[in-house]
Amino acid sequence: MADAGNILSVAGLNKSFDGVRAVDDVSFDLRKGCITALIGPNGAGKTTVFNILTGLLKPDSGSVCIDGRDITAISPFRIARLGLGRTFQNIRLFSQMSVLENVMLALKYEKGETLWAALSKSRAMLKEDSDNKDEAKKYLDFVGLPEKAAQSAENLSYGQRKLLEIARALALKPQVLLLDEPIAGLFPGMIPKMKRIIRQLRDSGRTILFIEHDMKTVMDLADWIIVLNYGRKIAEGTPEQIQKNEEVIEAYLGRRGKVAS
Repeated sequence: MADAGNILSVAGLNKSFDGVRAVDDVSFDLRKGCITALIGPNGAGKTTVFNILTGLLKPDSGSVCIDGRDITAISPFRIARLGLGRTFQNIRLFSQMSVLENVMLALKYEKGETLWAALSKSRAMLKEDSDNKDEAKKYLDFVGLPEKAAQSAENLSYGQRKLLEIARALALKPQVLLLDEPIAGLFPGMIPKMKRIIRQLRDSGRTILFIEHDMKTVMDLADWIIVLNYGRKIAEGTPEQIQKNEEVIEAYLGRRGKVAS
């Protein structure tokens, strides 16, 4: 993996539920401008790690730092504002709001944060609202949903909802973007588009961490792969190294072989 410098560092994460260790002393670094896959069999602890990184869960011990700043004990909102955006396996949109409004919710409204500004609808606030609409439209353009801006989010297809989640996450201007199963459930025709968007995000300088069960997608997209099993990190490396790793093969297949590529 190229020495691009670390943007996010995870050290000694531990998390238990009712005495069961879901995350067991997990440490890893994310390199700037790379696509990293977090993989493992069901129950390996992947989503728990995502929830810790984004502040939805607090670890029993360990730390998470983004760009050198410890974010372990702060709120999900502050973590998002510090540069870590996320999509979810179970899509979380405001279905009764328009597609454009869903994206605008993630944008900052510095002029309208006071009660007086909100009531008076000052010129500065109206200008900020107009600017934010223009910015939100750029994110919709990027994911290919410009013509859906005025539609209710509930009228989108499943694949389009996933694209909208990415657009909304991008509105946070994240340094690191966490994608929870971005390919899962997509029609085959939508998969190349989603892969292209993820690569474009990487090429524009963003750092991507994604969870995915489809090994063909993982091997095709990832620059680097981290493997969990029973809450422990059992391997990390390039796709070529992971395909040949006997402990990874054992975890997935229960026998010697090769992880599908």
